[in-house]
Amino acid sequence: MSDVLELACDLIARPSVTPEDAGCQALIAARLQAAGFACEHLRLGQVDNLWATHGSGAPVLVLLGHTDVVPPGPRQAWSSDPFAPEVRQGVLYGRGSADMKGSVAAFVVAAEQYVAAHPGHPGTLAVLLTSDEEGDAIDGVRHVARLFGERGQRIDWCITGEPSSTETLGDLLRVGRRGSLTGTLVVKGVQGHVAYPHKARNPIHQAAAALAELTARHWDDGYESFPPTSLQVSNLQAGTGASNVIPGELQVLFNLRYNPHWDAPKLEAEIAALLDRHGLEYTLNWHRSGEPFYTPEGTLRSVAREVLGQFAGAPPEESTGGGTSDARFIAPLGAQCIEVGPVNASIHQVDEHVRVADLERLPALYLALIQRLLA
Repeated sequence: MSDVLELACDLIARPSVTPEDAGCQALIAARLQAAGFACEHLRLGQVDNLWATHGSGAPVLVLLGHTDVVPPGPRQAWSSDPFAPEVRQGVLYGRGSADMKGSVAAFVVAAEQYVAAHPGHPGTLAVLLTSDEEGDAIDGVRHVARLFGERGQRIDWCITGEPSSTETLGDLLRVGRRGSLTGTLVVKGVQGHVAYPHKARNPIHQAAAALAELTARHWDDGYESFPPTSLQVSNLQAGTGASNVIPGELQVLFNLRYNPHWDAPKLEAEIAALLDRHGLEYTLNWHRSGEPFYTPEGTLRSVAREVLGQFAGAPPEESTGGGTSDARFIAPLGAQCIEVGPVNASIHQVDEHVRVADLERLPALYLALIQRLLA
């Protein structure tokens, strides 16, 4: 069994359902310390974070990942125990195999190989891990980035190991992510009998025109490689379940994925103004998951394009699609950020898996990036 496969299996076997780490970071820290890294454990709230560094000064290259995983769901739906890693026909199965314990294992192996070959390398190689990426993301990298800002910790380049590839390892290079903003809207009405609507105020009827305008709005035409901003209503809730009762309130949950044309305060103001125009009595609470970030042409992007092209056999697609990642907290520190990882076809699914051949090539891919950047 290869070193990276063995480490990936050791990590998968630890049921680190967010925000639990289940000892993953201690295992990794022991290996990195043995390789000469200085390790700092940052326990923030209920979240474990690990900051491991080798070398000093600029440039600072960070390998960013997470040891937590999403819940496995019904165990009986899996072909094998989600926390008992199993290789079948050249494929490694287990929760976190693709998202992202495989990448974390590859980070560690690549970092060990690099410092063994280049003990006096220029700049700083760092590994940053959290156990709060799949959950609330409050005391994970968001909190760590705030501490780094207070310390004046510089980061020049950040490589996140999120599963970014689509069909073949290295066929996609993530060069940015959209922002994510969630709104919880409660429209107030007056409950009453459906036969006496003049004695009630139906919040569904009152909100219908505002919601129609909100969902039909054309926000923008996109931004460079970003798609247009979009708004999706994900939940609607009202009523008692009875057909003869006008509800007293309507709850609406919606999310915006937005490009750098916008920031959260501007979107919040636009939507509040729209609701006010419709004369609604409402409350609106916001959750800001993160602002959009984008890495323009430069050293990191050009090096990654060349290295991924060599591994995939063709230049990678350069994309800003997908959801969010912890890189959204590192980018505001002034870092250029990319995401490079295995095929994402099975992430968060039953029978999550990664091809063993891809996993065993990942350390060489990350090592090539490190060598080129810290030359």
